[in-house]
Amino acid sequence: MSTENAPAEEPGYGIGAVARRLGVPAPTLRTWNLRYGIGPSRRSPGGHRRYDQADLRRLGEMARLIHQGVAPADAAREALGIRLDQAPAVAEAPRPPSPRPPEAAVPSADMLARAAAVLDGRTLDEGLSAALSRYGVAWTWQRLVLPVFATISRGQERTGAGIEVEHVFSDRVMAALHPLIARPAAPVNVRPALLACAEDEQHSLPVYALAAALATRCRVESRVLGARTPPAALAGAMRALSPGVVFVWSQQRATGDPEPLGALPALRPPYRLMVGGPGWRGGLPRAAVRVGSLEEAVRAITAALT
Repeated sequence: MSTENAPAEEPGYGIGAVARRLGVPAPTLRTWNLRYGIGPSRRSPGGHRRYDQADLRRLGEMARLIHQGVAPADAAREALGIRLDQAPAVAEAPRPPSPRPPEAAVPSADMLARAAAVLDGRTLDEGLSAALSRYGVAWTWQRLVLPVFATISRGQERTGAGIEVEHVFSDRVMAALHPLIARPAAPVNVRPALLACAEDEQHSLPVYALAAALATRCRVESRVLGARTPPAALAGAMRALSPGVVFVWSQQRATGDPEPLGALPALRPPYRLMVGGPGWRGGLPRAAVRVGSLEEAVRAITAALT
């Protein structure tokens, strides 16, 4: 039988190719697929999941909406509902659309604290995801995350136990924030914000929350160095990236020595130095700007970079 006039099968795309094409990291694409059902709809002859042109259009629309400030869950619903009249037919027979589950309720801080106390990771994941989708990073951080940590700390002081509760909650918060830190498709800043913890400071969640809030609300690109960043490593990253803002976090007084800040390298063009957290002691460099909350840090960094 001749196949000379048969239509060519539409090529499929692996997750790496889609990530490069859309500028969305592969872990974020996997999260979108798991949480919102927006992912590859084909399989290769070898059984591997593949994205087709219709999938790319949906993902591109979702990325565009998120970068305009739409919550991920709402962006996914919009993207799944766009018209795809011109999209090529997929290789496998179309499946009927799955019913959309009702939107998860946003829990209270007390509810999340109880889930953390019994190490209920699923409830923590669902609650944090619902809050981030509906209200964003800053609201979730201020109204849920900080109060839960305060409850956990009081329990540790009262009983002398509960480190495992703190670790599980920290892990689930980090997992919820990580997909939101992806580089915006059209960042508003040319020079990135560089976010780090002071040397020996292990409490890194605040800098990840800051990066997520900057990306999702303001389309500000950042780089996160994370916990326990030695001054030499911070200086090396500054020289490599030429950031517009350098932000350093200190949670504990033992890590809040301001002296290394004064030894950070001068750059051309210059950068703004900002610090956050209750650990900083007196004697900060004169040029350093101290911010008192996540909201204040987002405003100050965005203003300095745009």
